[in-house]
Amino acid sequence: MEKAALPTFEETVARSGLALSPIEIETLQVNVTRLCNQACHHCHVDASPKRTEQMDRATVHRCLEVLAQHPTITKLDLTGGAPELNPHFDYFVMEARRMGKHVMVRHNLTVTIDGNPQTGESKRYLPEFFAEHRVEVISSLPYYQEFFTDKQRGNGVFKKSMEAMKMLNALGYGMADSGLELNLVYNPVGAFLPAPQESLERQYKRELADKFGVAFNRLFTITNMPINRFKKELIRLGTYDDYMTKLVNAFNPSAASGVMCRSLVSVGFDGRLYDCDFNQMLDLGLSPTDGATIFDFDLEKLSRRKIIFDLHCYGCTAGAGSSCGGAIAAG
Repeated sequence: MEKAALPTFEETVARSGLALSPIEIETLQVNVTRLCNQACHHCHVDASPKRTEQMDRATVHRCLEVLAQHPTITKLDLTGGAPELNPHFDYFVMEARRMGKHVMVRHNLTVTIDGNPQTGESKRYLPEFFAEHRVEVISSLPYYQEFFTDKQRGNGVFKKSMEAMKMLNALGYGMADSGLELNLVYNPVGAFLPAPQESLERQYKRELADKFGVAFNRLFTITNMPINRFKKELIRLGTYDDYMTKLVNAFNPSAASGVMCRSLVSVGFDGRLYDCDFNQMLDLGLSPTDGATIFDFDLEKLSRRKIIFDLHCYGCTAGAGSSCGGAIAAG
């Protein structure tokens, strides 16, 4: 395929005979902060220890109101940055659990060890807090070998991640029949698609158990999104067009049918609404007629909105597909 001939995502979807309209919204995904104790090379959020953006108490409270008003939204997915570094994180989790919502936290493991990079506040209570409130923990671990993980996320990240996983395992996370879910996320170190999720999960479980004595429930594979830091790296290396062509050529209609933006709404730290976390980072917000912020949230209008697509959406539909819950379809 000629580089200049890359079709728009909507053209490809139309040629496949698909209509990717919203279905019932079941997940409210909330990005509560850009602050993180890490500054990973691939981070689509551009999060780092220097960022200061935080969701305030009033916006957290409005998100909780929306959850309470809509029983069909059964899941709260908290992300960041490191979401635990938002000063209202604990309150957010406790109130959502009190109303019976399933709460997922995009936890980077090392924040438990590092604490808050700006205030020095310890976060070693997090494993017990997660267990007490039955939070699903979803943690990035780029690979089961130290070298590759540290290459992508920084020196020392792998050892800290193993220490944090042992703390979670000691409380029952990742153990059969405990009901405490610890799921890991793999994304490729470079400009290639993830290996099949099931086989990679078996490798992870075997290697991490044999060499480090840690366990987890499931592995989610995610494709690197060609936006922000990863896009800049691709452009710097002169491989952006090649990577985009690879994603376009791997378009999978089955994966496209299951893209997460059809059943999810994303909330920014300032309350603005988006179709997904990636659109949020590209500032592709919903129009005022659909409800631009959480303060004018209207589920009926959102169910009729036109989802905003762009070239990065090929990242969610290549091969087996990619979502915050891992692969979508058979590759």
